[in-house]
Amino acid sequence: MGWLGFDRPPTVILAVIASTFFVGFGGGVVFPILPNLGAVLGISAFMVGVILSANRWVRLVANAPAGAFVDRYGARKPFVYGLLIEGIATFGYVIALVMPPVESLRWVAEALPAFSIGSVTVGVEGWLLPIGFLVAPETWFVLARVLWGLGSAAVFATAYTIAADVSDSGDRGTNMGVVRGGITMGFPAGLVLGGIVSSLAGNAAAFIVAAGFALFASLVAYRLVPETHVTTAEEKSSVKPWDVDTSVPAVTVGLVNFGLMFAYIGALFATLVLFLGANDISLFGLDEQGTSGVFMAGTVISASVFMLAGGRISDTRESRTPILITFLVVSFFGFLLLARAGSTLDLALACVFIGAGQGGTSGPMMALLADLTPDDRMGRASGTNNVLGDVGGGLGPMVSLPLIETIGFAPIYAACAAIPLIAGGILLIGVRRETGSFMPGRVESDVAAAEPPTPDA
Repeated sequence: MGWLGFDRPPTVILAVIASTFFVGFGGGVVFPILPNLGAVLGISAFMVGVILSANRWVRLVANAPAGAFVDRYGARKPFVYGLLIEGIATFGYVIALVMPPVESLRWVAEALPAFSIGSVTVGVEGWLLPIGFLVAPETWFVLARVLWGLGSAAVFATAYTIAADVSDSGDRGTNMGVVRGGITMGFPAGLVLGGIVSSLAGNAAAFIVAAGFALFASLVAYRLVPETHVTTAEEKSSVKPWDVDTSVPAVTVGLVNFGLMFAYIGALFATLVLFLGANDISLFGLDEQGTSGVFMAGTVISASVFMLAGGRISDTRESRTPILITFLVVSFFGFLLLARAGSTLDLALACVFIGAGQGGTSGPMMALLADLTPDDRMGRASGTNNVLGDVGGGLGPMVSLPLIETIGFAPIYAACAAIPLIAGGILLIGVRRETGSFMPGRVESDVAAAEPPTPDA
């Protein structure tokens, strides 16, 4: 039976897509709101970058244990619980917004007893500092993003592992593409929700709606996602933050992911709302938050379409390498267009190219990783890929936001154009070292994956 021109994915893949789609709202809702909200709440550009990056820094240490846990204990429970944690985390954004200003709680500090530290007596003002830290919006935003990072580490590790478990070399690219598409399609919905709902009903309303959908996602997973990653008792042992797959395929794919996430999430998504305000670009009468939500949604929709197309094309070719290089070049041109964008049309075209480049690499790249990785190490290999991707996505906002205030948008976006080309070189070197060829065949790759890893790996 055809499904949008393709063979219908297995039922478990459809269940994973549905779950990750709904939880993705909470991931996208913050980007149109938080960069602009910083000025309203008095949060510095650096602190906004820290908040946007916090979930990725948490995943930096959580991805490896999540992948190892999946390899030893199975995929169903961490997938369901990860979705539930993400739903709870989204409610943290609401708490951050309703926290009262610290000065309004001066009466609390006055009611607390004074205390002495040596010869210094600490009274009301001394209590205001810790109270201020506890009620500060940025504290609650960071806590929510930390919790989101823990949940998403489990979801990412399990989603790709489930897809690998139910795939072979003939449909692996397609299944990886649709799973990645499901993960990211919820993101543009969250971008639109965050931009439009916040403009019409307020920021808190946008966060509450996103949280409701995220909790619904965990219910979908609980009812519909079975166990696919069966392990034996002998394989089960404790998991450690450093228990990652350091094979050549895992590190190579992870480094490519690092570069793409640095430019895509770290530079484009973290700065777009500011770019729109600086260039007075808007759509449909929306402010910069609403407009950025629409543009980012268009970018991710483009990525999702080409995730499916790229994965499917790689399944019908002898080698996955050419399609990967092609889409990395597309991403290069997208950032060049972004650096020169001065109108709505220019920006829309740049977002489509960047999304196509990002999405077109995702399905084939994860399929290539699965081609070259034994089944019993796929969870850890996914963890390695996620760790390096999160380093890139975490560094991006912390680097790009302060630099844009200093040197402007165009130089940053132009520098990001070089990143996909560097990633392409790393990909070719890694594939050549692992397989002996720049364009290994898929059948040949599956044979290599079945063999024990070499000492070099």
